[in-house]
Amino acid sequence: MHGLRGSLRVSAVVLFSVLVAPVAPVQAQTLTVFAAASMADALGEILRHYDPGRGTRIVASYGASSTLSRQIERGAPADVFVSADQAWMDYLAKAARIDPTTRTVLVGNRLVLIAHATSTARIDIVPGFALPKLLGNSRLAMGDPMHVPAGRYAKAALTSLGVWSLVERKVAAAENVRAALNYVARGETTLGIVYESDVMKSTVRVVGVFPAGSHPPIEFPAAMTTAARQPEAARRLLGYLRSSEAREVFVRYGFTPTR
Repeated sequence: MHGLRGSLRVSAVVLFSVLVAPVAPVQAQTLTVFAAASMADALGEILRHYDPGRGTRIVASYGASSTLSRQIERGAPADVFVSADQAWMDYLAKAARIDPTTRTVLVGNRLVLIAHATSTARIDIVPGFALPKLLGNSRLAMGDPMHVPAGRYAKAALTSLGVWSLVERKVAAAENVRAALNYVARGETTLGIVYESDVMKSTVRVVGVFPAGSHPPIEFPAAMTTAARQPEAARRLLGYLRSSEAREVFVRYGFTPTR
């Protein structure tokens, strides 16, 4: 009898321990977004106000589209990729690193010529415009045309306007478009070529706008990667980035709607 009572007391203690044991918190899931550096301000605001769902947090990494796409190709844990041009998205598509059914164009942009905030210049960008004279002994800041989308657009525009060969040796090639903007902001170069959206929160000013027909259409495509760890959350985010709410933010930051 005593043995039975002892066993019951032990069982009660064990049961009580199970009932009051602290429940381990559910580990938050991470949705990782890789995006072009020029997207940092607008996309950053959108992601701060977007609710990815219970237990999910968003981590964004910004940089040159070329660098990010190569990291994804090598297996970097990105769920969503936003490129500054179609070429680097094509690069990942050929490597089977994105889900083609999720590929979409979010926004567009305009290419502009910038100078320091203290400049009073206004430049009419037309075929054969006097860019070499405007530069003088200074250099032209722009993304590296070998790798950076903004640099590719800039080279295409300058080539179509007939001045690329005259300024090619004066180019200060930057690792991304924001770096090019900073060269001008710090007074290290007289002029630079960036996206209009980059100027919205900077200490530089636009002194000229490149004709849309002087370069290929500027498009920012997005897609889910094939290695996405949170595919459903990634699809929901891509859908939201195409929403009217997100579009309003993009436009406020200087991007252009594509639909």
